[in-house]
Order: sequence, then C-alpha cells, then structure tokens
Amino acid sequence: MVRVKPFCGIRPPKEFASEVASRPYDVLDSAEAKAEATERSLLHIIKAEIDFDPVADEHSQAVYDKAVENFRAWKERGWLAQDDEEHYYVYAQTMEGRTQYGIAMCCHFEDYVSGAIKKHELTRPDKEEDRMIHVRNQKANIEPVFFTYPDNDEIDAIVSETVASNDPDYDFTAADGFGHSLWVIRDAAKNRRITELFAAIPALYVADGHHRTAAAARVGQECMRNNPAHTGEEEYCYFLAVTFPASQLRIIDYNRVVRDLNGLAPAELLEQLGESFDVEKKGAETYKPCALHNFSMYLDGEWYSLTAKEGTYDDNDPIGVLDVTVLSNLVLDKILGIADLRTSKRIDFVGGIRGLDELRRRVDSGEMKAAFALYPVSMQQLIDIADTGNIMPPKTTWFEPKLRSGVVIHSFE
Repeated sequence: MVRVKPFCGIRPPKEFASEVASRPYDVLDSAEAKAEATERSLLHIIKAEIDFDPVADEHSQAVYDKAVENFRAWKERGWLAQDDEEHYYVYAQTMEGRTQYGIAMCCHFEDYVSGAIKKHELTRPDKEEDRMIHVRNQKANIEPVFFTYPDNDEIDAIVSETVASNDPDYDFTAADGFGHSLWVIRDAAKNRRITELFAAIPALYVADGHHRTAAAARVGQECMRNNPAHTGEEEYCYFLAVTFPASQLRIIDYNRVVRDLNGLAPAELLEQLGESFDVEKKGAETYKPCALHNFSMYLDGEWYSLTAKEGTYDDNDPIGVLDVTVLSNLVLDKILGIADLRTSKRIDFVGGIRGLDELRRRVDSGEMKAAFALYPVSMQQLIDIADTGNIMPPKTTWFEPKLRSGVVIHSFE
C-alpha cells in the first residue's frame, strides 16, 4: 500500500498561470532560463541565479537566499496563492494530439524509504544535496516529481468524470506547443475515495525526478529527527508528485553520440560491428530503429541499421534485455572503449525529443564521429526493473512532455 493525501496547493491565479508555470530546473541551463524568464516566471524561484548580473553560481548561498526571497515575493504580489482546503488536482498534458491525465498529490517519505515508491535510477549525492537545500529553505516542494502507478479503473473513472463535468481551472499551451490543463477536485467524497484507492495500490514508480524524490525523503527524515513529538502525519512527511496511470505514459528514445572511434577507421568499425550485428547500409535518408534490439547508426554521412544477433543479449534478464545494455556491452565498451557512461567525456546523450536530425547535425558538424539511435524502453521494462530492485544504466529513459513547474506547489510551512 502507499500513503497519499490531498493538500492545500499554492498556485497562480488563472490569468497568470501560463506565465508563472515554467519548464523544470533541470532541462535548461542558466543562460536559457535567463532568456526565457518573463516577469512572473517560476524560473526566478527555481533558477534564482538568473536574477544576478552576471549570472551567479547556482550553488551559492546568495542564490539559495534569493530563491526564498522570490518565493515569498510571488506570494505577496498575488502571483501565487494558497487554496483554503485540501484537494487532489487533475493535471493533463497534451503532446502531438495525445493527452495523459495525472493526479497531483502528496506522497509520504516513508514509502520511498521502505521501497513502496520504487526507483530505477541511481542518484548523485551532490545533486540530492542541492535539491535538499531548496526544499529545506523553502519549506515547500516547489517542483513536482513524476510518478506512475498500475492502472486502476475506479481512479480513471473519477478523473474522467472530473474532466467531463467541470471546466478546467487552467488550460494553456506553452511555448513548446504542449498543452497543460488543471482541474481542482472539489468534491470531498472523491478526494476521500482517491486516498482509499491508492492505499490499496502496492507500489508507485518514479518515472522522472529521482533526485527531487530522494531529496524530499531526506528532508522528511531530517524534520522527523528534529521533532521529538513526531507522529508521521505532519505535513513535512509529504512531498509533491503528479502520478499517472502507466498505460498513458510514453517513454521516448534516448540516443548516444561519440566523439571518436577509438582509433578505428569507419570501415574498421563496420567490420567489428559485423561480429555482433547484422549491418545494413541505409544511405543518406534518416533511419529510425524499428524494434527492440535494432539500432540505427549515423557514420560518415550514411545511416545504417544494426540488428543484434541472437545470443548476444539475454531477454530473460531485466537489465540484459535493454538496448542501452546491448549497445553499451557490444559497441561502446567492447569496440569503442567507453566503459563508464557516467564519467566519460567521449560520449554525450541526446533526448529523442530533438529528433534524429540532431544526431546527424552533431556528426556532420565534426563535433562527433558517430551517432547511435535506440528503440525506446517500454513502461513494462521500467516496472520490471524497479520491481526486481535493479537499476537502469545511465540515460535510459526520456519522458515527454515534462511536467510544468509552478502549476501547483506543496508547502509544509
């Protein structure tokens, strides 16, 4: 079972929603954030280094203090206001004509500690610490994490009825063309029922936001240790997530580009690839992988199909079946000598949202020597890995659309 609850959301008035809501902190750098931030943008809070000239070190105390100052100012100016009662919120995202419906809720840190909230990625302590400082200072989860859960017909029915029977509180299209809509669930009986239904769900899964989840759990533990009268029901025990049914989510490809061929000529690389793959030259027209264990490679102005040969992978191993594992073992490590994807400077990663033309561009520019595109991981593969306690290799999953930050915020002050 998992413990969730409604909360008194802090959110922008309807007329400011599209301006306040921003892209999340980790998908744009400081320069991009400074250029993108309008007067009321949440970027002034989640990337407060942009309010300094020149842009300040994002890990400096001055930036952490500025973030707190700006959060307070946004509330004082009426750009963010807190709901009087606890609610769940339906948050819908639309991309390329396809809509997914999640519920903004509060999850309990003990479920993360116990493993009822399951992860599939490792976290870095330095990134956890940075997120912890923000949560601790703000006494709030400014940005949500992105969870998924096994489909539940009754939860789906509550969401569908809420959407069909009420106008959205927000409904806007962001600059990237993705739609964002929010409905406040004001029916107390529906709110109670959602809590009951999630109590019967065996696990939630972190889709995106592993560092924010780990940081929120650590702050909850910290507050618990500092409170001799701790009961487990305090607001600091809970953190903000938007949770979607697994069937509605789509993972897109996460591709690789390499700076050199480890001393090999292109013809030598192709020869060595032939030991583990059926290699087919596709020519100048972009080739996209068509199935699991099929890859595309861009090399010297040509696209190639690479299909892993039987016996080179293990479909019964939740990690071995992943194409990121197959590519890492058979190409990146074995041929190119790139053993540690986390630390190597010879490799970079390109989210599939940028398209395969971005791979071509990176190679044609001379910056990179070759590019490899992968077939996307499935939601079932992600769940299987999390359920078995395994960890995915780095840079395996890319979810789109990303949650907008500032649509709704959770405070434990």
